[in-house]
Amino acid sequence: MINYIVRRILYVIPLLISVSIVCFVVIQLPPGDFMTVIEARLKSQAGLSEKEARKIADEMRETYGLDQPIIMQYFIWIKNIVTRGDFGYSFGYRRPAKEVIWERLKWTMIIALGSHLISTVVGLLIGIYSATHQYSLGDNAATFLAFIGLSFPEFFTALVVLYLLVFVFRAPHVGGLNSPQYVLAPWNWAKFVDFLQHLWIPVVISGVAGVARNMRVMRGNLLDVLRAQYVTTARAKGLKEKIVLYKHAVVNALHPIIAYQGVALPYIVQGTMVTAIVLNLPTTGPAFYDALVFQDTYLAGSFLLMITVVLVIGNLVSDLILAWIDPRIRYD
Repeated sequence: MINYIVRRILYVIPLLISVSIVCFVVIQLPPGDFMTVIEARLKSQAGLSEKEARKIADEMRETYGLDQPIIMQYFIWIKNIVTRGDFGYSFGYRRPAKEVIWERLKWTMIIALGSHLISTVVGLLIGIYSATHQYSLGDNAATFLAFIGLSFPEFFTALVVLYLLVFVFRAPHVGGLNSPQYVLAPWNWAKFVDFLQHLWIPVVISGVAGVARNMRVMRGNLLDVLRAQYVTTARAKGLKEKIVLYKHAVVNALHPIIAYQGVALPYIVQGTMVTAIVLNLPTTGPAFYDALVFQDTYLAGSFLLMITVVLVIGNLVSDLILAWIDPRIRYD
């Protein structure tokens, strides 16, 4: 097992290096850079001539090192990340990129972990019920609702929920994580209660599709496992149905759910981008979107790198968990 872990970690190192190069190159592919946006604003809003605006933009490129070759920019960026934990400077927010990331990451993780927990637990429970009550009224209803949950995109669900809260339930403040009077107020019990009243909206909206997916995966996989010969043998030995179900069938039916957790980890960092934009949430998703649109090089590259690193680590962890719970998985 130790040799397997060491080999997998060694495989990850060159993969992460390659991924960091690809992330930085992808950000550089669109023509121009953030200073091109600044140059256009100087000409349109400040009324400067093209020559004056270009001169200012070139001076800013020289100041931030954007006039150097891409290879040099990449090595400087990676060197600062490894040695100092410095992800570069966000031109759009006019702050270090790591400050923008960490400031929004806490809210992203709270929302994403809550919705991920709900989607996993509720999806598994409904999937187990549907598999053990196949073609019953409850199974048909759960399957129908799961198809609806997978069919509607999250931004549409967010719009529907906003409409119902505003025009049907007459909610005074919808969107964001706090009412306007609490946005700049210090934390107290009233602000915490107001925060909880806003938090459930993005958590439920983001968790609907996950519940539907986990329910469908668990139902289908558990039905296959319940027809396996070792389950029939366990029943023939006279074991109780609950023991057969939860000790033998459910454990083996969890494999695709566990494998999916590695893919779901980047979602915890990135969050649901479109839903966050619709609900005006201070999470990493809208900041990542703005960085891509305005070519905020270091901020967008840092987001891409973090998401990819978390994806690679998540797949590594899920593989190790599968190898640990299932003795049929070989280490070589």
